[in-house]
Amino acid sequence: MGGITMLQLREKSLGKEEFLAEAREIKELCDRYGVPLIINDDVEIAGAVDAAGVHLGQEDMDPGEARKILGPEAIIGVSARTAEQALLAQQLGADYLGVGDVFGTATKGDAKRISRETLAAICHAVDIPVAAIGGITAENVTQLKGSGIAGVAIVSAVFAQKNIKNATEQLKNELNINLTGDFL
Repeated sequence: MGGITMLQLREKSLGKEEFLAEAREIKELCDRYGVPLIINDDVEIAGAVDAAGVHLGQEDMDPGEARKILGPEAIIGVSARTAEQALLAQQLGADYLGVGDVFGTATKGDAKRISRETLAAICHAVDIPVAAIGGITAENVTQLKGSGIAGVAIVSAVFAQKNIKNATEQLKNELNINLTGDFL
């Protein structure tokens, strides 16, 4: 799969049955390549397809409740925009945080940019990994160097490209060359 380490399935416009059918297909593909599947927002679908976990927004289910439903081995991610939200998510049992919009994104219409300073403050406030989200490309990812992130979440930098596998490999190489050992 080009080197991705985790895949989040986010479907805001599909009905429940269509989302479930797609999640089953993606889960099969992820299993084939040994890539954990995370379902966005929907704990019920995550459980139904035996996904590795779920990613929750601030308005979604409490991370502790999601863990009770999905079990102790589930990966629970939470979106955070402030150090306070990050600390609360960690306290409630989140395994990782998604923080953004760091560069501006077209994939989420209501996203608001956060500063690099806010990103760094969140990273340094918590003990769990933080993934930067929003408009990240091979050209701008090095601007996150030294922020404390553990990784990045990308969409357009890969899926808007003609060759998705090559785009993923290029971004992964950029991360390995320029950021290895220097995220923190």
